[in-house]
Amino acid sequence: MTHTQIDEAGHWTLGGETRVARIGFGAMRLPARGLDGPAGDRDTALAVLRGAVELGVDHIDTAAFYFYGDLAANELIRTALRPYPPNLVIATKVGPRRGPEGWLPEAGPEDLRPAVEQNLRELGQDRLDLVYLRVGGFETTDEPIGERFAALAALRERGLIRHLGLSNVSRAQLAEARAIAPVAAVQNHFHLLRQQDADLLAECEREGIAYVPFFPLGGTGLPDDERIRRIAERHDATVAQVVLAWLLARSPVMLAIPGTASPAHLAENVAAAGLRLSAGEVAELSAVGGQAPEDKI
Repeated sequence: MTHTQIDEAGHWTLGGETRVARIGFGAMRLPARGLDGPAGDRDTALAVLRGAVELGVDHIDTAAFYFYGDLAANELIRTALRPYPPNLVIATKVGPRRGPEGWLPEAGPEDLRPAVEQNLRELGQDRLDLVYLRVGGFETTDEPIGERFAALAALRERGLIRHLGLSNVSRAQLAEARAIAPVAAVQNHFHLLRQQDADLLAECEREGIAYVPFFPLGGTGLPDDERIRRIAERHDATVAQVVLAWLLARSPVMLAIPGTASPAHLAENVAAAGLRLSAGEVAELSAVGGQAPEDKI
């Protein structure tokens, strides 16, 4: 498998200046299968990270709150990959706070600089490539985010951040943030069985903003549907590959960041870059999640 394979899915330019392949890698599952365990294997995690870069992955998504016991995603990334390849983009998230005893209150504006500096230390970087302001849990609200986003925008002006993003936000919150500073990417909950964010995805497409779905494969397991299996068999592909290919076909601004702690699943996910679905297959898959084909972007 070569870099050419991942390139088959095309590329996106974050903020009009930073080019990334449309299939990246999510680091959440490296310390543990879930935030509450079981623990991952350190040597395997390091091998997966190195393997991802060898396969052409140039966009890794992480967070300081991705840890379990003495395993932490940021430390694993630094150990495996530093000195970093010049084209590697590492994205992180700030907002949620987590200590050894559990979750803490969400970060206020005054907490965001320490959070950014923590990521800089843990990753061994002088500037973070992309920092998302993560808002709340998994359901979006319209709570004001301007003060917090302005705090991150100030850190961007000071050179600590290259690009700004938003995670788990509504259209109103995206508009509020864009009135303060450019938004390069939105990371929201979206996959084949959860397409409620279609309006915000369409807005990102109109405005040239990357859309990076978290839990791109479903989060709690792959979708189980005969239509998906039939299309997978037709292409001699796996269900996971079909789901990823559907995401990439859904919009040109879509960037997939499937996460895994398995070298085999890593190779499988990257190979999805070469899977081409017909317009009819994309429409059929969209309908699996309850979206009428005529509403497809």
